[in-house]
Amino acid sequence: MQRRRFLAAASALAAGTACTTACTTAAPLRSRGRVLSLGLIGTGLRGQVLLTELLRRDDVEVAALCDVEPRMLQQALAMVAAAGRAAPRRYGENGDAQAWRELLAQPGLDAVIIATPWEWHAPMAIAALQARVAVGCEVVAGITLQDHWDVLDAQLRSGTPYMLLENVCFRRDVMAVLQMVRAGLFGELVHLQGGYQHDLRAVKFNSGDPARPYGGGLEFGARGWSEARWRTAHSLRRNGELYPSHGIGPCAVYAGINRGNRFTRINAFASKARGLHAYTVQQSGGRPHPSTELDFALGDIVTTTLACANGETILLQHDTSLPRPYSLGFRVQGTRGLWMDLNRSIHIEGRSPPHRWEPFDAYQAEFDHPLWRRFAERAAGAGHGGMDWFVVHAFVQALKAGAPMPIDIYDAVTWSAITPLSEQSIAEDFRTLDFPDFTRGLWRERQALFALGDSRDPTLAAD
Repeated sequence: MQRRRFLAAASALAAGTACTTACTTAAPLRSRGRVLSLGLIGTGLRGQVLLTELLRRDDVEVAALCDVEPRMLQQALAMVAAAGRAAPRRYGENGDAQAWRELLAQPGLDAVIIATPWEWHAPMAIAALQARVAVGCEVVAGITLQDHWDVLDAQLRSGTPYMLLENVCFRRDVMAVLQMVRAGLFGELVHLQGGYQHDLRAVKFNSGDPARPYGGGLEFGARGWSEARWRTAHSLRRNGELYPSHGIGPCAVYAGINRGNRFTRINAFASKARGLHAYTVQQSGGRPHPSTELDFALGDIVTTTLACANGETILLQHDTSLPRPYSLGFRVQGTRGLWMDLNRSIHIEGRSPPHRWEPFDAYQAEFDHPLWRRFAERAAGAGHGGMDWFVVHAFVQALKAGAPMPIDIYDAVTWSAITPLSEQSIAEDFRTLDFPDFTRGLWRERQALFALGDSRDPTLAAD
């Protein structure tokens, strides 16, 4: 069996057209003494974090790199050389924005990781799926609602694995809470909250100096560097929940979305936009600068509410334009109690003192997920407190085992489609919209598979 046919077999469950809870998969790659041959499209700062994790593994060969920014491509090549690995083929150093298509045509690739600006994710993923190259895609899955249907249909037609690389689902406290949800500690779930609450003002504007990618200036677009080259433009022209998966990913797993439950309705509200303008005026020191004249579309606080088929509500908040400490604002609440990450506190009726919070630490230790118990030392030093090691490990292990992706195509498009739907709701005077069923009814039969923590979970296997 050719390697790409093997990888296509691995996503038969995700495709969902022939089975919903189990299906036959091919023999693991390791049983044939093979390592995965991976390409990386996008070698910027985020791509280099993922590259670091790939280079730590002996079951992965980094066979190809692509970026149109020569400086970042050379940095990535230097990382490969420093790790003592063979030099990968490289694409894009001539500035060709379509060079990634040549990478996808490289013979022998098992998979590709996409770590590019958001607007490239859908076309790159679709082309990879059509080429029968498995996809690990950084968030988000697409820009428009049609993008999401197109990515989904490409995956279903090809049967090629696709995973959204949402790392927060692997955060240690988030996974401990998952264990608690599955143990029934919160009773029946009623309400969940999350979001992306992160001061990105110095991400969206910088000096344009590659040595200082954050802050230090008011440049963006072609004059900026790193994320300021592309991310700021989304704040200028779009108004919605632009980055939903950090918050919705864990909440969707807790609530069993696409696996016995689904989103049914959505609405979104946006505040006025003041934060980025105030920041540019402050940073300019009163001197004239084009950035102080910008008219931003993105409301400073975007609040999105989702209704679920099983009766739960979920609230998301996007807050990136005002001064604030980082928080994802998680809250998991049921008939027996609740957890909130902001104060790292929990209250469980019958176990906690009445009407009082308890510190989460003891619960964290008691319900620590088997993945963290086994691999915490391996993940030490990895990006985002170890989460990046886990998300890469999950993708690689699922491919090797011929197992379904733990965050599959249905999860990817469902979580990511919150963005265009929230934009539509806000544009239509905060109208409540029906949420599309990307599973086309399969959500009723699909079973939970994320981080099961037992013999069914290929992520527990060492590399």
